[in-house]
Amino acid sequence: MSNTICMPKNRRHEMDDIRMSNGLTSVFVEVVVLSGSILAKADREKEMIIWLAQQDQSVIGVGTIGFALDDMPWTLNHFEREKAFMLRTISGAMEGLGWERLSYEPRKDWVLECLSRFQSMIHAFDQENVNMNSYLYWSEIEEEEDEDSPTIPRGYPKCRKHQIYLSCHGCILCNNE
Repeated sequence: MSNTICMPKNRRHEMDDIRMSNGLTSVFVEVVVLSGSILAKADREKEMIIWLAQQDQSVIGVGTIGFALDDMPWTLNHFEREKAFMLRTISGAMEGLGWERLSYEPRKDWVLECLSRFQSMIHAFDQENVNMNSYLYWSEIEEEEDEDSPTIPRGYPKCRKHQIYLSCHGCILCNNE
């Protein structure tokens, strides 16, 4: 099994999908979450990282976390700031920001290739492809379904050990150790 990150359906012809093995997908998500957890300041930035942290194969299942860019919880009102933050986060991940917190040494060339391709996709993604239903579904509807385990943990807590944002599944790094 593997995972795929792709452009929205109407733009898939513009760029090749990023196809990753399950192991590479885990590393990819972890390094992006590490970088974003260090860089996030605004609540929307924290929410973008929490959404990515929820793409945790150790909880959801291997081979099940692929997504299209319009599945991410972008908002129309803050799109340009969210996009700029994601590009900073990817650059930070490419520079190894936070990698010392990993309990393993990633295969750098593979991860950097995927991060570079993800960066190109984010550059090409534009506001007209934002699907506000993705954010609304993720942030509001699911939260109402289970008051004891909200999709976005209240107060944006971080893991005490790894200092990354917790998702409703806990710490992605602790879950994978």
